[in-house]
Amino acid sequence: MRRGSWEGRLVRLGFADPQRAGTMLEQLDLLDSHSPMATEQLITALSESADPDLALQGLCGLAEGLHRHQYDVAAFARTLEVDDDFRRRLVSVLGASEALGRHLGVHPRHWYDLADPALNGVRPSADDVRARLATAVDAPNPVDALRVEYRRLLLRLAARDLAEGLLVDEVAVVLADLAGGALETALHIARNEYFAAHLSAADCRLAIIAMGKCGGRELNYVSDVDVLFVAEPLDGDPEAPALKTATQLAAAAMRICSAHTAEGTLWPVDAALRPEGRSGPLVRTLESHLAYYQRWAKTWEFQALLKARPVAGDAELGRRYAEKTAELVWSAADRPGFVDDVQAMRRRVIDHIPAADVDRQLKLGPGGLRDVEFAVQLLQLVHGRSDEAVHSGTTLVALESLTANGYVGRSDGAVLADAYRFLRSMEHRIQLYRLRRTHQVPEEEADLRRLGRSLGFTKNPVADLTAAWKKHALEVRRLHEKLFYRPLLAAVARIPGEEVRLTPEAAKQRLTALGYADPSSALRHIEALSEGVSRRSSIQKALLPAMLGWFAESPDPDAGLLAFRTISDTLGSTPWYLRQLRDEGASAERLAHLLASGRYAVDLLQRAPEATAMLADERELVPRTLVGLLSEMSAAASRQEQPEAAVAAIRAVRRRELFRVAAADLSGLLDVTTVGEALTTISVGTLTTALEVARRAVAKGEPEPTRMSIVAMGRFGGHELGYGSDADVMFVHDPVSGADEKAATDFATQTATELRRLLALPGADPAVQVDADLRPEGRQGPLVRTLASYASYYARWSAVWEAQALLRADPLCGDADLCDAFRGLIDPLRYPENGVSDRDVMEIRRIKARVDAERLPRGANRSTHTKLGRGGLADIEWTVQLLQLREARRVAGLRTTRTLAALEAAVQAGLVGSTDADTLRVAWEMASRIRNAIMLVRARPGDSLPNDPRDLAAVAHICGYPPGETSRFSDDYLRITRRAHNTVAHLFWDDQ
Repeated sequence: MRRGSWEGRLVRLGFADPQRAGTMLEQLDLLDSHSPMATEQLITALSESADPDLALQGLCGLAEGLHRHQYDVAAFARTLEVDDDFRRRLVSVLGASEALGRHLGVHPRHWYDLADPALNGVRPSADDVRARLATAVDAPNPVDALRVEYRRLLLRLAARDLAEGLLVDEVAVVLADLAGGALETALHIARNEYFAAHLSAADCRLAIIAMGKCGGRELNYVSDVDVLFVAEPLDGDPEAPALKTATQLAAAAMRICSAHTAEGTLWPVDAALRPEGRSGPLVRTLESHLAYYQRWAKTWEFQALLKARPVAGDAELGRRYAEKTAELVWSAADRPGFVDDVQAMRRRVIDHIPAADVDRQLKLGPGGLRDVEFAVQLLQLVHGRSDEAVHSGTTLVALESLTANGYVGRSDGAVLADAYRFLRSMEHRIQLYRLRRTHQVPEEEADLRRLGRSLGFTKNPVADLTAAWKKHALEVRRLHEKLFYRPLLAAVARIPGEEVRLTPEAAKQRLTALGYADPSSALRHIEALSEGVSRRSSIQKALLPAMLGWFAESPDPDAGLLAFRTISDTLGSTPWYLRQLRDEGASAERLAHLLASGRYAVDLLQRAPEATAMLADERELVPRTLVGLLSEMSAAASRQEQPEAAVAAIRAVRRRELFRVAAADLSGLLDVTTVGEALTTISVGTLTTALEVARRAVAKGEPEPTRMSIVAMGRFGGHELGYGSDADVMFVHDPVSGADEKAATDFATQTATELRRLLALPGADPAVQVDADLRPEGRQGPLVRTLASYASYYARWSAVWEAQALLRADPLCGDADLCDAFRGLIDPLRYPENGVSDRDVMEIRRIKARVDAERLPRGANRSTHTKLGRGGLADIEWTVQLLQLREARRVAGLRTTRTLAALEAAVQAGLVGSTDADTLRVAWEMASRIRNAIMLVRARPGDSLPNDPRDLAAVAHICGYPPGETSRFSDDYLRITRRAHNTVAHLFWDDQ
């Protein structure tokens, strides 16, 4: 094929200068050995490169180099003809990088690397890279040999990147490994040179810490390599001579990498990020580094340390440096004004960009790489204090962790990651062209065309590249503003933010329309929450439109807004704000409903505002298992030396778990029986671990003379606790073999007394009231009895009412064998083999009649008292308990402490009709739900429907009644309990 037939086709194939290309093709000696088909393959391959003219020029230079060095040109030509992978890699590199084309012209034998089948394999490990670079140490001219070997490995990477479309993440990792290996080799060369010239010099331990992109394993093709040097003397050696040697080695290693030689340079090594910058010593000891950071370091220095990573030199010293500085990094966000400092630094970076360069700056300009990096780093530094999952120095890895852990919305995280990868790919391709450090998007159309084609834009390279670049830059800027300056919760804001920018008078009118009773006060809260330009105010300003609407869905929006302000003031700059910046806004909506539902959850939240984190994920609101709770409570207690502190730690866990249950309850995730089980589990965990603490405190290191257990009674034993329930218990102990019974009893009594004291101490967490009045002989009897004493008492003195009380006895805490023994002791009493006599039935009914007549509080309304009122809890529970006493001997399902389980067993046995059972179950569940709701609303126990209209509306709301339906709620309760009362009349009072 001659030039005349080439030129028209070359134009169609994308060659910009077909005449010159034709000349070069004619002059290319390789074609003499090519078949016409091979020539066609080569021309097609050239046309598919980023710049066909540049690729052809590089191919000619490579051919000249082969001839000049008298290498086997025929072998190259044959490989080019038959190896499709090699041909694609070669032209991809030559068409995208003028610099690597020149390198192949100077070192033409490196074409073998592009034909290496291993390039189709996995990424080379850091150790492999180091081993290859280390071969330069033994070369006659190790400095030049290092450069040649480095470029050879760079050539291999670029070939895979361009021909196979590697992810920019993988390219950056290999580049960082190359830099680390080069620094290790340079340090080895420097050490050889130095000790050859200074035979008597003191030795030292020296580690090189990579910073910036190298430290984050996200290096560019051409970049400064930021480093710090840390050194220590060898064991027992003086510090000054060692530091002198370390300084000489560090300076030499920098020179070896940075200096220009006949083989060019690697990259500048920059140590300006060290303490005190260029004014400070090049090398410091670890202790000196830490002293500086603890006393003098600025916020940006901790941000820079986020990417610190040991890459060369003494590995153990480097590891210790990383560990020690990490402790400082992940507490940096606690510094006063931390967020403002980071934001101000980002603004200064933008302000220092020349105006002419701002629009084409990929790295520093608005919508550039720094916007992503600063936003990710700020989120890391804030949340990384409590979440190690986000402790990565690599931007994309950190962003993925932030997204996975909910600190960034899923769609936002995906968009930001895609944009960052695209911009980094642009930066890589721009730098790869001449292997120069630049972050400017070129302006020349030819450069843009080559850049676009290298990134896969083949149809309209310039237009498509520009459109994609601008699109990604706009997304980066938008998300940077959202995450970095004002975390905008657009996903949770049902009402657009513009709608709340009203005049004060208009705002009051709107608040009144939403149902706020005191709009003036509400407006003051809103102004306090949203004023200023701080990060916290920005988050709250974005949240308020949605929060105000969600508060308004409750009976008391004013209380919700006040609670929100109180919680916000308490939290300050803690991670709570960003934890509310979650996808779909589930946590913000849950928080709003919770805050407006009553005082109980708000009081718990004010004592531990960090517990709001569990609102972000519905799975976090699942009540904990007893095993997990016991493990955590025991661990928390074991970390404290004093019993008061140990029980305070247990109570802190209890408080958090009470909030978890309340939050799940208020979110409609739990029914009333599940709430009872969850609260019982919390109480069991609390009493079990507190009993361990009390026993240790009384024993004072001596062997314990007795085993102890706690028997849950009443609602506790029935696994039906409410938020306001006391823990009704009995204490039982059993002396160990050979122990004196009196000493054992004294020990057990002291332990029980200490337990009650510790749990009742005033403090930030709710006290646990342990009530032992249901024990034999009540308050007049001993607090603790032996198992034998219980057996003797029940054998001699037990009355039918005590057998009835034991129906809800469940040994739940303490020694497991003793719990089983106590259960075996009382089962014959509460499940009598012959049932109960008619006389006992009459006695039970007599006691119930007396309770109905005497126990109702003065002034209480019998119709609305959930416990002792008509059709209330007492009516239903006594009815079920009478069935148990009569029939449990023959119906195994009745041998349970749970009311509804026993009722279901009675239905299965044909003792109660399903309609009657449903009537009792619905009444029991509603009364129990109301008692819990009263506690949630008022933060104090209550058994009667509230008289206050707002409290009653709040209770109705928690019970599932929409706003405005309080009367229907009251009517439903009266109707349901009236039916239950009628059912009790014939099940309990009539003879069966």
